[in-house]
Amino acid sequence: MSTPSPRFIVRRDTKAWRAQVWISFGVSIAVCATGLAWLPGEDLDRAFMVMGYVFCLSSAFALAKYVRDLEMRGPNGDTPMWNLVVWGGFGLAMGLTGWGLWRMTINPTYKAYLLVSWLFLISSAFTLAKTLRDAFEADRAEASLHHHREPRGEAADRNA
Repeated sequence: MSTPSPRFIVRRDTKAWRAQVWISFGVSIAVCATGLAWLPGEDLDRAFMVMGYVFCLSSAFALAKYVRDLEMRGPNGDTPMWNLVVWGGFGLAMGLTGWGLWRMTINPTYKAYLLVSWLFLISSAFTLAKTLRDAFEADRAEASLHHHREPRGEAADRNA
């Protein structure tokens, strides 16, 4: 007599949450792009801010991945130099972009718009990174459960 195997449920984000995250990220990109497209002043200021926003965005994704990997592997998972590169890159990106925004000679209302849109972009990037990573881990967990539930003969037949 065989005993029933325990039922495992892999938790996933809802479709509504995933849609909200992607829409929020898209809106943040659009809001930033709009603000930068109509940025008054010099072309050099516009170019600096575009590079700053892109640097902030990429470093936010790198930091989100690093923090999540650190949680899974423990404190000895990465080298101290990589820790410095990830945290230093994010700090440098945020600091230089903030400095560039602060020093611009534009209307304070416009600065506030750029600041809020920039922070919205960074916040939505972290949320998107987490949502994508959660989906990846759920897929991996389901694949692992499926592999463990398969009768040994079926797995051997498929691999042959």
